[in-house]
Amino acid sequence: MPLTPNAVHDAAEAVLGCVCAALDAAAEEVEGQPGCPCRACVVPGTVAWDGCEADPCGQPSADAPGQLTVSVARLYPSSLDLFPGEARPVQGIRGCAPPPFTAVELVVTLLRCAPVMDENGCPPTCEEQDAAARVLHTDAVTVYNALWCCLPGVRVAGSRRPPRFVVGGQRIIGPQGGCVGLEQRVTLALPGCGVCPGGETS
Repeated sequence: MPLTPNAVHDAAEAVLGCVCAALDAAAEEVEGQPGCPCRACVVPGTVAWDGCEADPCGQPSADAPGQLTVSVARLYPSSLDLFPGEARPVQGIRGCAPPPFTAVELVVTLLRCAPVMDENGCPPTCEEQDAAARVLHTDAVTVYNALWCCLPGVRVAGSRRPPRFVVGGQRIIGPQGGCVGLEQRVTLALPGCGVCPGGETS
């Protein structure tokens, strides 16, 4: 059977919830570490760097500065043997035969404040740079660990089983416009079959 209409969005929201909860947990464990940003959402298309310190529309976010987003990079057919690779099934002109799995590649983007020059044009101090780097590196490990530890417990697309997933590469982005952060990719396999290989119902 085809994917349910909400399958992709539900997967994105599940990843957002995993990461947000992990960031809050890290804030309780690491002194001075900010938690999940107040601005945390699933966004359409390419992520806009709307802000990393305060909401541009005036909503304060001093307690949890930054911006956390999850977006969809691509959607493609896959299979039990090829995942996370792309399958290229040949279809006839009749019938509807979705692939056993549809892979969705999600992008987790987390932005925080970056030190900037002061009003006299002096660069940030080493202490300011070190503090920002410590926050960023803690965020990087937290997001990475969150996906490995949380996703086995989620259910997406109406499945009774946790999704197959592959944690992709993470890269540091910025600093730019007073923001610096990370981009983490993860690919989930959404079941698209009525009866999956082995006779298990998705």
